[in-house]
Amino acid sequence: MRTAVFDDTRSSVSDEWLTTGEAARILGVSRQHVVNLCERGDLPHTTTGVHRRVRRADVEALRATGARLSRDQRRSLWLAHAVAGHLVTDPEATIAQARANLAVLRERHSRGQVAKWLAEWADLLDGPVEGILTALTSPSPRARELRQNSPFAAVLSEEERRRVREAFAQHSSASSPWGAE
Repeated sequence: MRTAVFDDTRSSVSDEWLTTGEAARILGVSRQHVVNLCERGDLPHTTTGVHRRVRRADVEALRATGARLSRDQRRSLWLAHAVAGHLVTDPEATIAQARANLAVLRERHSRGQVAKWLAEWADLLDGPVEGILTALTSPSPRARELRQNSPFAAVLSEEERRRVREAFAQHSSASSPWGAE
């Protein structure tokens, strides 16, 4: 009897339809990112009128696979942690460098998906330092995308980047809490 009740409950939850905004909150990404996932075919959806709906089970499955980082993503995360170290010890200079880099990047990438991520960085740089730190150090899919379009180039010296890469190579393992490649 208990099993039957549990199975019915689990079935109804997994069949639950969510808005793109609800899915975004579960995934920790923007609503637009969920829409893009739907349009690319990475997240199955249906439409009701002009609104997209996604099944909770599909969102949960995407979240489960999205939590695993490749080796390159883990190395990028280590480098971002080093940048975060600069950010907490000298926020003004680090943010100034990022703003200067962002201005150049926005001139080069005025349209498309990169422009959207750069606009998000602009908002983050205008907000509290903690928001920037979260973007730099979170393993979430949103933070991964942000790091791929980071304005923090040249914050780390070549020597610092080399030392981080060496430390990563020494300590990297398949037992990482964010998954193996």
